[in-house]
Amino acid sequence: MPELPEVETTVRDLKKKILKKVFVDVWTDAKKLIKKPKKFEDFKKELVGKEILDIKRRGKNILFFLSSQKILLIHQKLTGHLLFGKWKKKGKEWVSEIEGPLKEDPMNKFLHLIFFFKDGWQLALSDLRKFAKVEILTKEEMEKEFLSLGPEPLEKDFTFEKFKERILKKKKGKIKQVLMDQEVIAGIGNIYSDEILWKAKVHPFKKVGKLKEEELRGIFKAMKEILPKAIEVGGESISDYRRPSGERGGFDALRKVYRREGEKCLRCKAKIKRLKLGQRSAHFCPVCQKL
Repeated sequence: MPELPEVETTVRDLKKKILKKVFVDVWTDAKKLIKKPKKFEDFKKELVGKEILDIKRRGKNILFFLSSQKILLIHQKLTGHLLFGKWKKKGKEWVSEIEGPLKEDPMNKFLHLIFFFKDGWQLALSDLRKFAKVEILTKEEMEKEFLSLGPEPLEKDFTFEKFKERILKKKKGKIKQVLMDQEVIAGIGNIYSDEILWKAKVHPFKKVGKLKEEELRGIFKAMKEILPKAIEVGGESISDYRRPSGERGGFDALRKVYRREGEKCLRCKAKIKRLKLGQRSAHFCPVCQKL
């Protein structure tokens, strides 16, 4: 579930907490999360003694640049999120020693990967479904992995003309699916595609080839407004996502259409509808967003 705003929030929060920290140990009860190196012992050897020099985001990927010149990549996928704190094992579960949101977070039950730092702090991956991907890569391997990844929508040089060019490569596709296509644009998923299209008054099922210039401009403008605002408030925690502190993101108060099926549209008061679109759902107003 974590999309661009949630991943960017995580990166910004972690930069304040774990830069210059040194790994001393790693624990997991879900070795399948670690894709490279495949052997957990090799993965551990690659990390122990290494310092975190920088943390960046690319699409929905979190990148930890290590003193070994390698990169620890974590893609949180559907239900994963990173937490920063201190935990102790009690029975089969890890219990937070940090009071507040972290201790109260029910996602503590799903800690499947914990990194231990030299100063006693820990970075944990909570992942209910165990779909996350964790890898240690060389710079060349990382660049190869990102070859097909689309441009970052919030970069200053990602202009309307570039946006239009990328989108129109998928003329036969439905606009919601195209917005979520990571090879077209990086970082947008189910939540923010719904929110962007509602703001732009564009039906999620509309074919890209049938979009008018003004509709494309509306989508672009909505994207450039909604994503930064979502980052500003710490992302959306309607599902599993939490900030590294265990706190919820604040975008729920700003959500206009996602998971509001049956509720009144905040513009025209018609009832929000939800329809299946491939393996996902599309939430939209049938009056404001006519097909």
